[in-house]
Amino acid sequence: MATRQHVGNEDVDRRSLFIGSCIALIATSVAFATVGDVMGALKEEFVLTNLQVGYIGGAALWGFAVSNIIFAPLCDNLGMRFLVRLAFLGHVAGVAVMIFATGFTMLFAGALIIAMGNGLVEAACNPLVATLYPDDKTVKLNQFHVWFPGGAVIGGLAAYALTQLGIGSWELKLALILVPTAVYGYMLLFRLFPDTEGVQSGVSMGEMFKATFTSPIFLLMLFCMALTASIELGPNRWVPAVLQAGGIPGILVLVWISGLMAVLRYFAKNTVTRLSPIGILFFSSVVSGIGLYWLSYAETALMAFLSATVFAVGVTYFWPTMLGFVNERVPRTGALGLGLMGGMGMAVVGLVTAPLMGDIADSYAPDRMPFQETRAVMQQTVDEFPSLALRQGITEYDIQNAVDLAGQALAGIDENTQELPPLETANALRAIVSTGVDNPTVSRAQEILGRADNYGGRMSFRWVAPVSLVLMLIFGGIWYRDRRRDAA
Repeated sequence: MATRQHVGNEDVDRRSLFIGSCIALIATSVAFATVGDVMGALKEEFVLTNLQVGYIGGAALWGFAVSNIIFAPLCDNLGMRFLVRLAFLGHVAGVAVMIFATGFTMLFAGALIIAMGNGLVEAACNPLVATLYPDDKTVKLNQFHVWFPGGAVIGGLAAYALTQLGIGSWELKLALILVPTAVYGYMLLFRLFPDTEGVQSGVSMGEMFKATFTSPIFLLMLFCMALTASIELGPNRWVPAVLQAGGIPGILVLVWISGLMAVLRYFAKNTVTRLSPIGILFFSSVVSGIGLYWLSYAETALMAFLSATVFAVGVTYFWPTMLGFVNERVPRTGALGLGLMGGMGMAVVGLVTAPLMGDIADSYAPDRMPFQETRAVMQQTVDEFPSLALRQGITEYDIQNAVDLAGQALAGIDENTQELPPLETANALRAIVSTGVDNPTVSRAQEILGRADNYGGRMSFRWVAPVSLVLMLIFGGIWYRDRRRDAA
């Protein structure tokens, strides 16, 4: 049986592989941006419930985590090029399934396939960059990860431009994913890849697993990855909707955050030179906590952009520096360690942080719903909507659903305390707004709901911000210990 040929860094085109990896990451972030952008259009065209839309959007996070965790340990045996090829197939097939979907099941499947392609890019390209630049891992991983926020800017602005030009069909927006996919496919699919560091150093899979799960510092950083990802990605998933509800251009704030992160990561070498990776993580914890707490008070566009700037500076270096720190401190964890770190970050945000922030927002939203005005809006809905003539684009189901939900919310009012049932009231207001009826009642419902969603969302930012204190203690302790050891 033929033995596998081992390939080192000296045998490959490092520059082309690095650039191709960056473009693959652009495809990943464009996928995040465009799938999120078309959710409203999918809901309307396929008559999806909010729950179904949530399943499709959630797949973009946990699907990434699943493929990253499954394939990262196999990277040494399968090879990084094989994983890139699977990622390419995932991006192409996922887009095709969604574009030709006939209902929820195919839309969900397509979103999941795209997400798994995204995870495969991380599973392959993080160890690839670490292997290509063994003496400069943290800097190069930061420069590689420039293209996640950079791609989000590209994808977000491209989708926005298509909408402004009047050609922004959701199918065309999803097809944007195929542009960087085609480019990285051309650059990487048939190019010679090096063996991973684990293979080159002779570390077996058993040794890699042992190094990963018996290392206290790795397990500690795995826990920290859940927290750093929660501070970075959790709020970013909510920024557009929360700020937009308050009349602030949330999508432009998110584009500003992403663009600033891309620029800062590109010039990461100067930052890493002045500070050690653990020092960067400590200061990132301080600044991100301040920025996120400030953002929770942003009620004007100026305040939103200023606080978002501080927040962006704080979270910029979290993800790539966490990966670089682990790979430098515990190199024998190899591709498995990098995959578990990325998978932990995405899984916790998708399954815990983002839903928890939504739950916090729901609990605070009623504080901005004036009792008398809100009750009047729901009562008018119950009294007036059944007699409304059906209009173009408005179904009888939408009107009846609004009436039913408003009736349920009215029935749940506590007249003694004059308190509204929080979830029932919010659902009723959303149903009233979603009817699209040109009516003062709908306008008032939209205004009440906007104020409530904005306040609740900002309060969820305030609850997440203290996570930075935990990170400050952990990273500060490690940094202090390192400095004492170096001084000894």
